[in-house]
Amino acid sequence: MVFWSPEGGALPSGEAGSVTVMLPEGARTVPAVRLGVDAAAPMLHAARNQAGAHRSVVFWGALVDAAWRLAARGRLLPGVSADGFDAWRAGPLAADESGHLRALGEAMPPEARAVTPDGLLADAHGLTRDFVDAVVDGLPRTPAAVRLAGAPAFAAKAPHRVPELRGWADEVAAGLDAGVRLSLRIEGDFEGDFDGAEFRAVLQVHSLADPAQVSDAAELWADGAGPRARIDTLLAVRRVARVWPVLEQLLHAAVPDAVRLTDADLGELLGSVLPRLAAIGVEVRWPKDLELGLTARAVVDAGESAGESFFGADTLFGFDWQLALGDGALTEAEMDQLAEAHRPVVRLRGRWLLLDPALARKARDRALKPLTPIDALGAALTGTADIEGERVDVVSNGWLEALRARLTEAPEPAPQPAALAATLRDYQLRGLNWLDRMTSLGLGGCLADDMGLGKTITLIALHLHRASGPTLVVCPASLLGNWEREIRRFAPGTAVRRFHGGERSLDDVTDGFVLTTYGTMRLDAERLAGPRWGLLVADEAQHVKNARSGTAKALRRIPAQARVALTGTPVENNLSELWALLDWTTPGLLGSLGSFLTRWSDDLDGLSRLVRPFLLRRKKTDPGIAPELPPKTETDRPVGLTKEQAGLYEAVVRETLAQIAESDGMARRGLVMKLFTGLKQICNHPAQYLKDGGHAAGRSGKLELLDELLDTILAEDGAVLVFTQYVTMARIIESHLASRGITTQLLHGGTPVPKREELVRRFQAGEAPVFLLSLKAAGTGLNLTRADHVVHFDRWWNPAVEDQATDRAYRIGQTRPVQVHRLIAEGTVEDGIGAMLRGKRALADAVLASGEAALTELTDAELAELVELR
Repeated sequence: MVFWSPEGGALPSGEAGSVTVMLPEGARTVPAVRLGVDAAAPMLHAARNQAGAHRSVVFWGALVDAAWRLAARGRLLPGVSADGFDAWRAGPLAADESGHLRALGEAMPPEARAVTPDGLLADAHGLTRDFVDAVVDGLPRTPAAVRLAGAPAFAAKAPHRVPELRGWADEVAAGLDAGVRLSLRIEGDFEGDFDGAEFRAVLQVHSLADPAQVSDAAELWADGAGPRARIDTLLAVRRVARVWPVLEQLLHAAVPDAVRLTDADLGELLGSVLPRLAAIGVEVRWPKDLELGLTARAVVDAGESAGESFFGADTLFGFDWQLALGDGALTEAEMDQLAEAHRPVVRLRGRWLLLDPALARKARDRALKPLTPIDALGAALTGTADIEGERVDVVSNGWLEALRARLTEAPEPAPQPAALAATLRDYQLRGLNWLDRMTSLGLGGCLADDMGLGKTITLIALHLHRASGPTLVVCPASLLGNWEREIRRFAPGTAVRRFHGGERSLDDVTDGFVLTTYGTMRLDAERLAGPRWGLLVADEAQHVKNARSGTAKALRRIPAQARVALTGTPVENNLSELWALLDWTTPGLLGSLGSFLTRWSDDLDGLSRLVRPFLLRRKKTDPGIAPELPPKTETDRPVGLTKEQAGLYEAVVRETLAQIAESDGMARRGLVMKLFTGLKQICNHPAQYLKDGGHAAGRSGKLELLDELLDTILAEDGAVLVFTQYVTMARIIESHLASRGITTQLLHGGTPVPKREELVRRFQAGEAPVFLLSLKAAGTGLNLTRADHVVHFDRWWNPAVEDQATDRAYRIGQTRPVQVHRLIAEGTVEDGIGAMLRGKRALADAVLASGEAALTELTDAELAELVELR
């Protein structure tokens, strides 16, 4: 492969030279670099989707992808080159695969090929096939392959001379790649009484050079066809017969014409043989009078009434096979007719139909294992179910189908409650209607709107609309004051009390709101289980994402008519968190955690269909949600380490990696996390890691950058939130800024609730322009729209947590543009973690993330590369 740059830019490392290329003004010789295909292929594949990639790079990258896909399907044939060397090539190719390569060759841009010595562009199709063969040739060649093969031929990285294997290689590949492809044409007599009809399999030969050229094998066997055509056909028949021994009769016939098929042969073909023939590129062609339109699906029979309780029901739902012809389901009588059929071809609705033995068994044994209500609802919502390892389509009937339709359709609009002292935005009203539908069905739900979009007021409106008794709200301690203020503001006259502190009581609770914290709820779950709650709300519900925690278990012991989870991050690290939330709002919906992870970890589309009715997610960036929000700018700000920081960093890496290399299991995981924690503290400030209580100035690149940012922000009368996950670091910053005469205030996990509320008031009033916050204690729930800058002094393992913290300032009510500054120690583990976070953010958007544990599973080499000081 030869690389050149139209703009004269930098080229990859390789053998320097030149190449003649075709440009609009004519042929021109340009500087170039030569790379072997094994080095060029991954580079091209990675670059093809980059913004601004040249069309020649896009073309060759697409060809690399095509070659890799062929190899992944096992399309590899051994061969011997003209010079006698071992060489793999792509084949045998199915018709669609050959067509795809031809289409790619026709799309080759002129810049993607060199000009030949006679002034012409190199042949596109020849280059395409040669390149694909070169790419696949390198894939099987590994040190492990040599050990497995027991010899270097076709396995070692370097090619080997094997001229003695030419005959063997030609026999393997003849008729399958460069020459012909086979298909089977099935013939049968469809006149009169079909019981006496016979089937035949006729072998057909297709020319790969001309796909329109198709001949029966018997024609190519004729004397005038030539010896090469006979050899190609014979070798191809031999290969197909290995897959379906019935065809061995062709090898012993004077002329390989046709094979008579018994009913058993036809049943075998319809069953296990078809996919095996397809795997080697052999297509089976059926008579036009014979239809293959029969399909099977499973039906959940729910009857006409849901009964007393859906999720608490002990009844099981009927689950049966149903066969269909096209879009029309077969009747019971027609199913009986198929069950009683003695041949693999039946007459039904005036048509001859092929009856797969597997379909015939389903017609005979229609009843499947009955479904629990939970499994029935899951099958109805996803439209699929796993039956004996097979993923099949599912339909529902009766009231279950009505419930499925109701859950998947937009809820009926309803006016907001008259007692609500506010006007809901359109998306908030839609959220109210959705919550009302879910809670009225007794199903519960998770409102997962972005922070700042008004989940609190939506829930207050739901309480007023339902008027079904008291509502218990469980939230972090920092949000008690916010909930009480919002209720008194938007629902004046509605009773509200706190169940918190030393003198807490539930006497005479009949209506209104009761507010408590997760800590109090965990200690007093038995008393909280006493009243008859109309609604139970878990705010910032990610606090109970671990279903095995004491807090989550206590929350599950409190009964209520309906349950609602409020969170901006339904998934922070892994799918088990999503399971924990929805299994609390609607117990049993997702089955056990183990079965849930097994069933859905690799099927995000099906998971989305299952959970979508029970989880409402809106983002600030969604069209029409919050158009009045000002812009938000996020900037990574790299900083260098001081000499002291760099020395500490390298010493910790050296010493800890040596300990990690000698440990395993939980001890190793603990050392890995200790390493990451220590390095992050060093990147923040040496005083945090050393705990030396020394002076702060001049020792940390991050602290110097923070000083510069604050000087600019405060000079423009701005206000800033500074988040760190370490209270120790927050205190160092507080002391340092105080020495500079900058007014600050600090909120952390140990700050009492009344003090928290006072700190929020002072900041919003402009009395303290710099608010230092512990990320874990203040990353949720607070309304701090006075800030127009947010500084993340250190990085959290999960970007969702950082987004929550940023949303303290970037929320409804913010009128100024918000600037987010992420401080990153350049060339350290924070750079590597930043790259991981970017990938993790994309996974979280797909409702799946890898989790912090992934870092502890890195190999020693991967770990060393990640933490190396660059």
